[in-house]
Amino acid sequence: MSELTRIPAPDGVAAATQYTHVVVGTGRFVAIAGQVPLDDQGRPVGDGDAAAQAHQVFENLRHCLAAAGATFDDVVKLTYFVTDMVHMPAVRAARAAHIPDDRLPAASAVQVAALVRPEFLLEVEAFAVVAP
Repeated sequence: MSELTRIPAPDGVAAATQYTHVVVGTGRFVAIAGQVPLDDQGRPVGDGDAAAQAHQVFENLRHCLAAAGATFDDVVKLTYFVTDMVHMPAVRAARAAHIPDDRLPAASAVQVAALVRPEFLLEVEAFAVVAP
């Protein structure tokens, strides 16, 4: 695990509530492609169910991080892509199940017109820094 410094409220910036404004780390950079709600056999999970899709997406992220020798503790940035902002509470709940509030990464949330498949409600990408 990399040593990370989190700065939730830099001087002159309003405090963050669901993310950290700045995360600084030293080590090996890991980029995880946007994960979608597919199981390990490539089957879609949670048709029309944002909570089920978010759970699958975070499990996929966990597996990808592990493949890089990382954990959610090493994540410095998440980007959430949702087809409707109404899905963000489900995304936040799935994130909270994997990342405690005192270790929140920097984050951005973007509403998009569509994702790669019409049944997908969300996609999440991650960046991590792992100790060398």
